[in-house]
Amino acid sequence: MSRFAHPAGDRHAEVLPEERPPHAPADLNTLDPTIWPRTSHRADGSITIGGVDVRDLVAEHGTPLYVVDEEDFRSRCRDYATAFAGGDVHYAGKAFLCREVARWIMQEGLGLDVCSGGELAVALSVGFPPERITLHGNNKSSAELERAVETGVGHIVVDSFEEIARLGFLADKHGRRPQVMIRVTVGVEAHTHEFIATAHDDQKFGFSLSAGAAAEAARRILALPQLELVGLHSHIGSQITDTAGFEVAARRLATLLVQIKEEHGVVLPELDLGGGYGIPYVEGDTAPDVKEIADSLREIVAKVAESAGLPVPRLTVEPGRAITGLAGVTLYGVGTIKDVEGLRTYVSVDGGMSDNIRTALYGAEYTARLASRESAAAPMLSRLVGKHCESGDMVVRDLWLPADLATGDLVAVAGTGAYCRSLANNYNYLPKPAVVAVKDGASRVIVRRETEDDLLRGQL
Repeated sequence: MSRFAHPAGDRHAEVLPEERPPHAPADLNTLDPTIWPRTSHRADGSITIGGVDVRDLVAEHGTPLYVVDEEDFRSRCRDYATAFAGGDVHYAGKAFLCREVARWIMQEGLGLDVCSGGELAVALSVGFPPERITLHGNNKSSAELERAVETGVGHIVVDSFEEIARLGFLADKHGRRPQVMIRVTVGVEAHTHEFIATAHDDQKFGFSLSAGAAAEAARRILALPQLELVGLHSHIGSQITDTAGFEVAARRLATLLVQIKEEHGVVLPELDLGGGYGIPYVEGDTAPDVKEIADSLREIVAKVAESAGLPVPRLTVEPGRAITGLAGVTLYGVGTIKDVEGLRTYVSVDGGMSDNIRTALYGAEYTARLASRESAAAPMLSRLVGKHCESGDMVVRDLWLPADLATGDLVAVAGTGAYCRSLANNYNYLPKPAVVAVKDGASRVIVRRETEDDLLRGQL
């Protein structure tokens, strides 16, 4: 009985939220086009992505397996490039970056944000134009800053007074004058449909606007002829589904732009409002249209500039999840299926928190489907769990799967293109899965699967 219904009652360690009880979908086989990759559909019962049957992908590449729909990824790059024409779109590499993805970004004409020397190395290794790269980070090492200066990275977003001094020294040493932006903490925190204006001085990122640190950063940069201050940067959060928070951030940044103009006679030409645009993960989630985001942000910046008596700065945005999130799907092989009488069915897969730690970290929600066949069986309330030695090792906390699910079936989890491979780890010495790109009926490995030799390499 427990595989078909979930009676009310106490549960160990949690109670399902009253505002969002899980309801079985009308059809366990459907693929919501707002959640699954743009080229995905069912053919002969099995899910296909990029024209490739998932059963064939698994037969060739094994499980767990990250699958990236190349056309979906590239089409979202083009959507952003078109919507923000006249400004700059920089893909946030932290969402997911490898050499092939860097090539896609380069070929689609976008810029690239990197947060470490490693991410910079990936970009440079494929010949990514350094002038289209922005280096972020709250604790950049001298080696990272020096490499950015040497290679001519387009923008460096400074994050501390100490970094300003080091960057000035390195610029002088190499005879370069890098363009820099100030990361400003504007006191806006965005959470999906609402934002809360708070004092964000107690955090590791940026210069506080309210405490005057951002204005002091501008003074110190402008006092160094080795550095060229070109703009301000802010990032207000993640998984944002409206632009209200951006409007508050832009207005607060404008006050600093005015102060810099009045104090130094300098008009900064650029404004970077960061990223964090949300995507739908489960049925009922909403996400703003790219064109609507672009039109709204342009209008906000134009109005703010006009009211402040400033020329309209060039706008930069930094989408990451919004480009790669829905392009990615993770395939798992089903192992143990364990009925817990009166509660739910635990469906164990051959991965878990080593390939997707977001559920354990953030309580992230996902949509999953039986991928290798269709089923007309009744729905059973399930919990998709991994094979790690942690009770919190969950991939999907609550979902409905067909009651005839069996060991050896394949389950696909949608919306895993962002922050899954990037946060992957080797807990319990599980090798990281391969990443496979699919397009026009063909697949190719873009990040190979780790082996036991990889796990042991470096150990003495």
